[in-house]
Amino acid sequence: MPETRAFDLVVIGAGAAGLSVTAVAAQLGVRVALIERGRMGGDCLNFGCVPSKALLAAARHAAAIRAAARFGVTAGEPQVDFTRVLDHVHHAIAEIAPNDSEERFTGLGATVIRGEARFAGPDTVAVNGMTLKARRVVIAAGARAAVPPIPGLDTVPYLTNETLWQNRTRPRHLIVIGGGPIGLEMAFAHRRLGAEVTVLEAARMLGRDDPELAEGALLALKDEGIALREGVRIARIEGSGGAIAAVLDAGGGREERIEGSHLLIATGRRPNLDTLDLDRAGIETTRLGVKVDRGLRSVSNRRVYAIGDIADIDGIGPRQFTHVGSYHAGIVVRSALFRLPAKIDYAALPRVTYIAPELAQVGLTEAEAREAGHRDMAILRWPLAENDRAIAEGTTRGLVKVVATPKGRILGAGILAPHAGEMIGMWGLAITTGAKLSTVAGMIAPYPTLSEAGKRAAGQAFVPKLFAPMTKRLVALLRRLG
Repeated sequence: MPETRAFDLVVIGAGAAGLSVTAVAAQLGVRVALIERGRMGGDCLNFGCVPSKALLAAARHAAAIRAAARFGVTAGEPQVDFTRVLDHVHHAIAEIAPNDSEERFTGLGATVIRGEARFAGPDTVAVNGMTLKARRVVIAAGARAAVPPIPGLDTVPYLTNETLWQNRTRPRHLIVIGGGPIGLEMAFAHRRLGAEVTVLEAARMLGRDDPELAEGALLALKDEGIALREGVRIARIEGSGGAIAAVLDAGGGREERIEGSHLLIATGRRPNLDTLDLDRAGIETTRLGVKVDRGLRSVSNRRVYAIGDIADIDGIGPRQFTHVGSYHAGIVVRSALFRLPAKIDYAALPRVTYIAPELAQVGLTEAEAREAGHRDMAILRWPLAENDRAIAEGTTRGLVKVVATPKGRILGAGILAPHAGEMIGMWGLAITTGAKLSTVAGMIAPYPTLSEAGKRAAGQAFVPKLFAPMTKRLVALLRRLG
């Protein structure tokens, strides 16, 4: 007879979203079970955010050495020991791992179970021969790399974000299939570490970002020496003699062959739902994940929540960022534990592509604002070429772009700049709190900083009125009156 245990909350998946829910629930004294079949910390710690940013840090240092001469510092070409670079990557993972460990969460009061979870009923989860009865279940199973059905791909060794970190040989020529943030970040890092890199994209690279800012980002990548190919059709993948070739359909019966030493697949993510037996719990799904409402509850089983990379909210699909998982966790805690009304609001959801310069966006892009029905908008810009800090540091490529209503309500902001990910938070706060352009323009920014560019962009909204003929006449009158 299988052992049956009762819990207030069962969480499936120990990634960022699942860990956040579990930590709060356990510290509140809730009987919570956390089930994980793989590594604690999930994709972000082991295969995503942490290792990728560690690799990018190494790439940044290599680039700084190459650029030192223009500042009067002689250094020469950096010597990249790729094995030691990967040692740094794994050291970063190991340093953060205790925060996500089984020991930590057991210490908080959670029951951590390592095994494969499967639903056995609407409120029942089976794992390791046990049956867990739960008042509420949170599915935080995450997503994995989606592998496209390209002919011949299964005949060659290829990398994904999960296997990339085991490769300790610097690629001679890395071919990346996929021109989204993951593909471009890894292309950028490997190029700066000395590899030749080609990126292949079927549509438009950085397709979700503002085209004006994306164009600047892609030009910067080209200047790094990365070959970017948009609108390509890959006919097949071939391998021979240790080389990997992407054969492109060049039209008119012609083909083009691009050969490399390594191949990275970065063509999106697919939800980890295959083994959960969701049908036994009456949980409706889509190809993008679990179908949930804006409170993150399953539309077909109200005992169940789905959060993070697998939450298909009102058909708009998941937002696959670690910070979204943590945000979702807060909503579930308010709803499931405190019975408070809580719904998602992505009006101030930020995203960053960590290349150089970084590309950050919060709120609506110009195109998204027009699609949402905003016609009479203020589009405000301030180039980094007019920012004193950027000039002093020789990093003048970039732009702050703000979209607002005629009355000054901020709809969105995009930044192409060094440290854009750090700069975008101010705009997210402005959108969340309803602060207007006048508030940002009136802010006292320390000099010299890149954040001044945001203040100056906001100030552009008031330039026409400030220097209008009527204003000049008023100033002249006041001068005459003493």
